[in-house]
Amino acid sequence: MTLHILPLRIIGCGNFDRGDDAAGLLVTRRLHTLGVEITGLEITEQSGESFSLMDCWTGVEHVILVDATAPHGTPGEVRVWNADTDRLPADAFPCSTHAFGLREAVELGRVMNRLPQNLEIYGIEGKRFLAGAPPSPEVARAVMSVAERLRRRVSDSLLQTRRRLPREIAG
Repeated sequence: MTLHILPLRIIGCGNFDRGDDAAGLLVTRRLHTLGVEITGLEITEQSGESFSLMDCWTGVEHVILVDATAPHGTPGEVRVWNADTDRLPADAFPCSTHAFGLREAVELGRVMNRLPQNLEIYGIEGKRFLAGAPPSPEVARAVMSVAERLRRRVSDSLLQTRRRLPREIAG
């Protein structure tokens, strides 16, 4: 039997060459390592450039995006925003190494009516973003925690979907 969930795309953003900026990418790679491979779920990586992000979520109703946030005192702290109801704070997602980053993509998508039906953003507070630096231990621990949280969330979505199916299809 093939298992399905409601279509969901998890997007990890970042840059492996800039320390904690790799947080979103590390979460997606950890999900693959954990074996989170279910029909209806797509796990992908992006640099975080606005227009690429908007293209990536186009046509998908449910999106979870994971990225590093700017340091504000508690490295590894995880914050979650719902783009339907929350504005992303400018100080958490300052303009990235690109002309426009995640925050700008969300706000532009909001103005253009191009946000997914449900867009959740998981931000992992970074500590160091130097070129060539490895991720900090705090961010490495948060990556593991967020990946496990998302793995459980996907499993819960699968169970809820199976409950909605007719009994003979759900098994």
